Amino acid sequence: MPLSARARVFCVLCWVAVAAQTSPAAQAQQEPGRAAAPVASRLAPGLEKRPAGQALRVSVTDVAAFRQWLARELPKARATAQPRHPDLLQVRGAAAVALAACPWVRFVDVADRPARPERQINSSNLAVNKISLVHRRYPRLAGQGLTVSIKESPLDQQDIDFKGRLVNPDPQAQMLTAHATIMATLIAGGGNSSPSGKGAAWQARIAQSSYDNLLPDDGAGLTSQGVSVQNHSYGVGIESYYGLEARAYDQQARQFPNLLHVFSAGNSGTQPGGAGRYTALPATANITGQFKMSKNTLSVGATTALGQVVPLSSRGPAHDGRIKPELVAFGDGGTSDAAALVSGMSLLVQQAYREQHGALPAASLVKAALLNSADDTGRPHLDHVAGFGQADAQGAVRTMLDNRFREGSLAQGQEQALTLTVPPGTHRLKATLVWTDPEAAANASQALINDLDLTLEQAGQRWHPWTLSTFPHADSLALPARRRPDRLNNAEQITLDLPAAGTYQLRVRGHAVLQGPQRFSVVYELETGLTWANPTAARALRAGSPAVLRWDWAGPATPARLEYSYVGQPQRWRPLSTSLNLTEQAFVWTAPPDTTALLQLRLLTATASYTSDTVVLARPLALDVAYNCPDETLLAWARVPGIAQYQVYQLGATHLQPYRLVPDTALLLTPAEAAGRHFAVAPVLPGSRLVGERGSTIDASRAEHGCYVRSFIARQLVTDSVEFDLVLGSTFQLQSLTLERLQPDGSYLPVQTLAPGRRTTFLLRDLAPRPGRAEYRVRLLLTGGRTRFSNLEEVFVVGGLADVLVYPVPVVSGQPLRIIGPPDQALRIRVVDMIGRQRLEVNTEPSAVAQFDTHTLGAGLYLLRISVAGSTTEVVRRVFVQ
Repeated sequence: MPLSARARVFCVLCWVAVAAQTSPAAQAQQEPGRAAAPVASRLAPGLEKRPAGQALRVSVTDVAAFRQWLARELPKARATAQPRHPDLLQVRGAAAVALAACPWVRFVDVADRPARPERQINSSNLAVNKISLVHRRYPRLAGQGLTVSIKESPLDQQDIDFKGRLVNPDPQAQMLTAHATIMATLIAGGGNSSPSGKGAAWQARIAQSSYDNLLPDDGAGLTSQGVSVQNHSYGVGIESYYGLEARAYDQQARQFPNLLHVFSAGNSGTQPGGAGRYTALPATANITGQFKMSKNTLSVGATTALGQVVPLSSRGPAHDGRIKPELVAFGDGGTSDAAALVSGMSLLVQQAYREQHGALPAASLVKAALLNSADDTGRPHLDHVAGFGQADAQGAVRTMLDNRFREGSLAQGQEQALTLTVPPGTHRLKATLVWTDPEAAANASQALINDLDLTLEQAGQRWHPWTLSTFPHADSLALPARRRPDRLNNAEQITLDLPAAGTYQLRVRGHAVLQGPQRFSVVYELETGLTWANPTAARALRAGSPAVLRWDWAGPATPARLEYSYVGQPQRWRPLSTSLNLTEQAFVWTAPPDTTALLQLRLLTATASYTSDTVVLARPLALDVAYNCPDETLLAWARVPGIAQYQVYQLGATHLQPYRLVPDTALLLTPAEAAGRHFAVAPVLPGSRLVGERGSTIDASRAEHGCYVRSFIARQLVTDSVEFDLVLGSTFQLQSLTLERLQPDGSYLPVQTLAPGRRTTFLLRDLAPRPGRAEYRVRLLLTGGRTRFSNLEEVFVVGGLADVLVYPVPVVSGQPLRIIGPPDQALRIRVVDMIGRQRLEVNTEPSAVAQFDTHTLGAGLYLLRISVAGSTTEVVRRVFVQ
């Protein structure tokens, strides 16, 4: 309801009065030695407009003094402590402006808001960010011994992709959505359910916590669980300020320097900026949550499979102009997926460092490696949409394995240098500096505390980092990056294209170290040549399905020819493209259908040839449980032309393990062997050790597989002719099958016997059924005289008028009423109410099943007088209409 003019004046006067009461002089009198900020600067944006009933999070300098003040000034308000945060309280029953007037209040912020997953659809592709390339080149790197924490709602603890690797499962936890399960699968899924269930760090342990609390989890608790990366694929509304949550994450990053937090940027990329410097600017500054404004974490946007940032991906800048998100990654389901993949990559980078140095790296070093290796996408160098670029797992891991980094510590004015030798033919030199910056004050207009400078020098020349315009106008924010000292970000990057061969100096200087000394991490790479990224021998190509062929090219625009050839066949290279530009770095190809073969691709330029791994081209091979009997279980699969061996897998303690090589397309298991439950199969390519893509994993113990009989169902439960549909899982060892009818004395009468041949579906008939209720089964005769039986199936056979059936009873008014009468006889049906009035008459065509509409009948009990046309003999049936 709009405020009156008098009310508006009164509100303004109230605000002025509160501000006057909290002037620096007044606060100095109330709290000697402390000059507090004005009230407005101690409120999160928009809080002055919120009603007094909402919960607020308050940062105070003296908890006891604040509680005394609250009891005296706002007696109806209630304050509760925030676990693990002694200077924070949650307050209800007070307006934000009134709380900000307290001399012991630093900042009044929003309390926990409902978090929501930032994902729309389900898909996975580890090739886009070169994770599958890491799996191929460095199979020993799979996250072993590391733990990731998934902060959100509970995941599916029964998912076999996590078997044996959940750190803190809660048996009482209720899975509300599949989102956390999908995130955990992308990060560390074991690939047990299917190849698409394999995550980036597929052998890492998985811990869980709740996003009901938006403040950081207890750092000591995370450390005790071995957590080194925590994934946050959730968001709230658009919030563009440095709040208490952002501050708390930056503080925890300093307290636990090896712990990296990875956030999804949000799926609000088309919305205008939130309150603050960039408010209302279209498609700008729409990161979903002030906790993502933290400096020492990673925020990740989403791209398509071809590396283009999706429109819904939230973008920067941060509230003070800093680069947010810092990275983008493939996210077919939005930024949730992208963040999960980067969390998995971070584990691989940590493991690569630990292999070299025996300990976990600083989170700033992991972040530097990821930013430095990222592939440029969008505008050149940096931008407010894609940050430092598309994450590249292979490049980040190589940075660690090659020891292309330096760590150090600087005080104000100090400098350290790293000497680089650049060989001839280098296409690009790239270096990135990252440091874990001290937390800023809540609502700080600029979050950076310590400012380090990165420069590159050679022979009297100096190059500064790339920086972006932060002026709040769409045209300014879209300006190209330019070289100059960076005074906003705690991550700086320098690139130099076509550097002259020689010696260079990377210099890191403490420009303004207010809280020192400041530790830092700097990484570098020298890009040159071409490397195939997809396909790799770690993952097969699917026959008949589109795939994105990928390569890294560090060089100028160069024409090339793309070809493929089948390995082991007469060498013949078939063209895919005769005029490809290597700088495109991707090509979509649909491989030939119904083909199982070994394959290679190559790129040809005027001076060089680049050949891919030898990869398997095949369709996924589906495994089926032909039957599951008490004494044996039969697994079966389709034969693949040209394949002589098949690899069967069984789920072990944590992952699928090779179980048995089989020359046939079936495997018979004893009950003890079948107790392994989960199995999969894949073709083995002749003349190689390469195995094709397996299909989904099946559970051999599930009851629906049946003992030979998949289903045995009567075509009509009430009928004049008895017919059954029988479906078998297999005819292995089956000699004959017989339809049998239960007799009054308890014996079974053979009705029909068939030889199965290769068929697994049958139509069975009783040509001389007995009127009334009857039960049937199928008897299967196996080799060695063994027998198997189906379930019993009941039918009701209508013979003469006396057997007529009416259903359903009761019937809902308006619904059809069905009458089963003698075969091929027309019926006369009279509907009479309970006082003898005829309400309806129906004459049916000759048919076993007749029906009529009951919409003219009200609720009540009726008599159906039924006779065969031309006869005076009647039967009576009672029907209740609801």
